[in-house]
Amino acid sequence: MSTLILPFRKKGLSGATGSVPLKSKGIKESKGYMTFQFFNYLMLASLAFLTLYPMWHVLIGSVSDGRALMRHSGFLLLPIGEVTLNAYRAVLQNPNIAMGYRNTLYILTVGIPLQVFVTSLGAYVLSRKTFGLRNAVMFFIAFTMFFQGGMIPMFLLVRDLGLMNNLLAVVLPFAVNAFNLIIMRTSFQAIPESLEESARMDGAGHFTVYARIVMPLSKAVIAVMVLYYGVGLWNGWFWASVFIRNRSLFPLQLILREILIINDLSSMTQGVSGDDMVSLTESIRYATIIVSTLPILTVYPFLQKYFASGVMIGAIKG
Repeated sequence: MSTLILPFRKKGLSGATGSVPLKSKGIKESKGYMTFQFFNYLMLASLAFLTLYPMWHVLIGSVSDGRALMRHSGFLLLPIGEVTLNAYRAVLQNPNIAMGYRNTLYILTVGIPLQVFVTSLGAYVLSRKTFGLRNAVMFFIAFTMFFQGGMIPMFLLVRDLGLMNNLLAVVLPFAVNAFNLIIMRTSFQAIPESLEESARMDGAGHFTVYARIVMPLSKAVIAVMVLYYGVGLWNGWFWASVFIRNRSLFPLQLILREILIINDLSSMTQGVSGDDMVSLTESIRYATIIVSTLPILTVYPFLQKYFASGVMIGAIKG
């Protein structure tokens, strides 16, 4: 005896067989889920506040009255006293700031293309399966991430290369970053081998494959490298303070260090005396931070769409 099983339909669902009806107004969220969402949003909002408030504090301090700013303590949400742009005028008229910008822009113009080019060449070679020593070379590259020679060997190397008091001293010895090399190598390995094989059948060599196939398909990771290397060169001050003694070659961050740490504001307070100098001195520090940070902040939004996809490449496979 056979049993015939007929499909069933539930009320409220048009044309679906054996399905549970869905509410048109959405699924009702449980109290536990709503509580989780509340604390999740609260935590993210707190992290956003802790991240953005320091910059907001500096921005508000740069346009506040210096005398009132010296008497103030605690959070700074709105300008104190009369809103003024005198601090920005003093900073922009400072010849040291212009000199620092010029030197830093030179470092970026030379350093970013050089570092991305050398890193991509190394990543291409180490991503080829036909290179038999790639694992051994990667071992020594990864080894440098944990054990380094230190400051004294680096100083002796730069001195023997004749790069002392030269802006290239902060670029050439650091042309390849091991972590960035690993990320770019992983990205190159994800490119289908069939593309390279078809190019080789047409007579393409390594440089043709590198320039016409690998690099055009790696725009996301290249954008990430530009951001990583650019931020590193822009914020770098330590090695510049070790290798550069000529003040006319100081990058922007060394000038900023003198203003904030050594408290050298003489070049921006010339011709100002008395209470005006006291008022201006306090707000100049904040204005200098804004002037030196704003350019790198304006670049990031243009690279953000590549950054989100490119930075995850190194987490896929090694």
